[in-house]
Amino acid sequence: MKKLVNYTVKGILPIVFAVAILWWMYRGFCWEEVSTALTEEMSWTWMLLSLPFGVMAQVFRALRWREMIDPSEGRVRLSSCINAIYLSYASSLVVPRIGEVLRCGVLSRQDGVSFSRLVGTVMSERVVDMFMVLLISFFTMLVQIPVFMRFCKYTGLSLDGLLHTFTSTGYLVAGICALVALVSGIFIIHKLNVFSRTRTVIRELQSGLLSVFRLKRPFWFLFHSVGIWASYYLHFYLTFYCFDFTENLGPMAALVAFVVGTFAVLVPTPNGAGPWHFAVKTVLVLFGVSATDGAMFALLVHSVQTLLVAMLGLYALAAIGLGRRRTCQPVPE
Repeated sequence: MKKLVNYTVKGILPIVFAVAILWWMYRGFCWEEVSTALTEEMSWTWMLLSLPFGVMAQVFRALRWREMIDPSEGRVRLSSCINAIYLSYASSLVVPRIGEVLRCGVLSRQDGVSFSRLVGTVMSERVVDMFMVLLISFFTMLVQIPVFMRFCKYTGLSLDGLLHTFTSTGYLVAGICALVALVSGIFIIHKLNVFSRTRTVIRELQSGLLSVFRLKRPFWFLFHSVGIWASYYLHFYLTFYCFDFTENLGPMAALVAFVVGTFAVLVPTPNGAGPWHFAVKTVLVLFGVSATDGAMFALLVHSVQTLLVAMLGLYALAAIGLGRRRTCQPVPE
């Protein structure tokens, strides 16, 4: 019974939450416009150009993760790290946040690294990522202050008037997203505490957490960290050129939407579905895009990028299975 409840909480509720937000956003939406946009209005050239950066972000993450793993654990293959990352992102499309644990299990099984120590490195990675996001957010807010003031001046909007442009339902959705993100964080911390009962596991977790202070090549760790978030940004920004209503907004508008979207995906839904759509559409509306076009942009971009994640996961699954099959082949006499 307890397993059934956990499965429901981890697997079904996030999907229901995502579907509820998407239904609220796209109720009454003219779906014929989506078909027209896909076949006539959207530039597939720019969409295809954005996809390699989505792959590069995951490769950079695998490279950085490999830098954090203690060499005393033995030789860790880059291909194993990449496949584990691909699979972790794809699995999170089904059960949000399960990918963090899954990638540790895959690498532990593939290359014989301590699972508990890998969990520690992932937790340390998350701290670094949080610092990077806060740094990007601070820069964006600092740079966008004069832009925001000019926007209010030329449009005649005050802060109070701007806030009143959103409906009460919009505020409710934003509040629920924040609450779910908070509850999920508490739930993850609780699970980690339960997991860390034995002394051996605690020592290995600490070793993984402190791996960032024992880096052999700190420059490459920093380079890969910057590469991750630069690739994520370009993966998103290039999609602005796919549509005539976003192509002239500029890189800073894309950066604002990127930062807000990054915080939105903290809500545990499959690949941020729902909260990400709501956040990105809202930012685009603030920059003068119509609500319909903003919703269209969020829907198409998220769908294509999610398809890429799923395809990389399938590739990793096939690569891991093929590698295991080759290993199990008998040596010819």
